[in-house]
Amino acid sequence: MFSNKKIAVAMSGGVDSSYVAMFYKEAGAEVFGITGLMTSDEASLEVVKNSKAVCDFLGIGHYVVDLSDSFEKEVIDYFKNSYQQGLTPNPCVVCNRKIKWGKLKDFAMNSLGADFFATGHYAKLQKEADGYKLYHAKDEKKDQLYVLCCLTQEDLDRTLFPMGDIDKNTAKQACLEKNLPCKNSKESQDICFIPRPDTTKKFLIRALGEKEGDFVDINTKKIRGKHSGFYLYTTGQRKGIGLSNPEPLYVTGTDACRNIVYVGLKNNLYTASLEICDVNIQQERYKNSEFRAMVKVRYNTTPKPARVITTGNTAKIFFDEPESSITPGQACAIYDEKNTFLIGGGWICKKI
Repeated sequence: MFSNKKIAVAMSGGVDSSYVAMFYKEAGAEVFGITGLMTSDEASLEVVKNSKAVCDFLGIGHYVVDLSDSFEKEVIDYFKNSYQQGLTPNPCVVCNRKIKWGKLKDFAMNSLGADFFATGHYAKLQKEADGYKLYHAKDEKKDQLYVLCCLTQEDLDRTLFPMGDIDKNTAKQACLEKNLPCKNSKESQDICFIPRPDTTKKFLIRALGEKEGDFVDINTKKIRGKHSGFYLYTTGQRKGIGLSNPEPLYVTGTDACRNIVYVGLKNNLYTASLEICDVNIQQERYKNSEFRAMVKVRYNTTPKPARVITTGNTAKIFFDEPESSITPGQACAIYDEKNTFLIGGGWICKKI
């Protein structure tokens, strides 16, 4: 199927992308690696170095695309600005849409003449009568449909996801047997531009400074203490609040204009409905319609049953049972009612 086809593999130097490159080379395709240089720091340069080592080992070409300016504007600035506005961002979703399936894929297809763009994401892609559909990966623990919820039909066209049909251990073993230099690579960082031992809190303090404000009890409206900046807290957070109370306190929300962090009890975290903006629906039949679905409001949560109403570029979601820690700024992924494929997603803009 891929014989004589030119396939660009988005390379990070890790197991997943290395397996993908090896897989398509063994399938007879003309494979080359392409790596985006996202920042000028040591971590990014290490990604380029590791990617080149794998490509050299496989005997395939390797191209580096300097995307640092775009990454700074589209991802890092978005990250900082979101926190400054009282939102909790999801940089991976933005990076996928604007950088990987934006600048990187465009360069691979239009400048390097690739027939396909392949990545190491854990997802299954099928072309059906109503267009491309993303199905859950075989390895449920590695499934990445959530971070692909903002990809469009155009993005999915000529995209390949071979990792959807195998599990992580199989990929690791295959790379080990072939002695690929990626075999001991560490897993990706949660936020690639904040490498350990740095933290999001330290990053934000450097970027936005510290600004003393009040912790306010959501139930009594009384001031409970002081904090160093509302942008250092996110809805659902329990650790790091530093307030004594008979029952555990959680962050229930923030007020960016007044520099307030609201705290309350666990039951204050639950919300039955929300609205999402900048909605991306991958199949036409779900646009401007009402339907049952499974909805995921954070990467590390499970999808929950809900009624969804899509109108233009917004959608209202009504959960069967109240959901915890609805966080403005986070991505919200929508799956079909049986939770088999991705319908699309958007950005949580408010609770309703």
